Amino acid sequence: MIFESHAHYDDEAFHEDREELLISLRKHGIDRVINVGASLESCRLTLELTEKYPFIYGAMGVHPSETSELNEENFAWLREQCAADKVVAVGEIGLDYHWKEPEPHVQKIWFERQLVLARETGLPVIIHSRDAARDTLDMMQALHTGETGGVVHCYSYTKEIAREYLQMDYYFGIGGVITFQNSKKLKEAVEYIPLDRILLETDSPYLAPEPHRGKRNSSLNLPYVAQAVAELKGISYEKVVQVTEENAMRLFRIK
Repeated sequence: MIFESHAHYDDEAFHEDREELLISLRKHGIDRVINVGASLESCRLTLELTEKYPFIYGAMGVHPSETSELNEENFAWLREQCAADKVVAVGEIGLDYHWKEPEPHVQKIWFERQLVLARETGLPVIIHSRDAARDTLDMMQALHTGETGGVVHCYSYTKEIAREYLQMDYYFGIGGVITFQNSKKLKEAVEYIPLDRILLETDSPYLAPEPHRGKRNSSLNLPYVAQAVAELKGISYEKVVQVTEENAMRLFRIK
């Protein structure tokens, strides 16, 4: 069965058919889903999804683009939610310099606070890094986050950067971008990264793979990602599904 390691089913893009879609996942070979918080509100909705659906687990975190909403009071609330039964990670957290706001120094403050939170709670992290490769790595290395463990979500950097994450024993979230014709750099990285360090993800509702690029994404598109990884690795589709599921179960400590 396929393990969906990163989705946002709390997103308004799923308001009209969320329950129907989620209930259909298992018959399409999707066994478990990590629904990942990106704001305080999405964390609240993620908790509701984990309570309603046995196969959904949650991650609590605030995306770098939303960090301006954080303060000491609501950060204390976020910390409390990390103790919930089906919360298995802190994320998605990180740095995003693609957008001008919030300013990098604000992002860095709350990235560090959430990295420390992961260490304190014993949870792995789900890292978002866009146009911020060096700063992300420098902060993670300075805080010894290899001891915490985690996954670099929607990995998009070079195999040279991947080498540094591998030295920290991190995993790599691979999604629909791997199917794009212009993803040469990512394909080279995936060829280099060992299979036992790869997780399958969609980032639903975003980044739908070919042939559905530009449309709403969902976990139903994960077979396209698994097949692309299989072709790059020269192994079977079934092997990719099996190993990536084992990887996700191990990282998120799900039995």
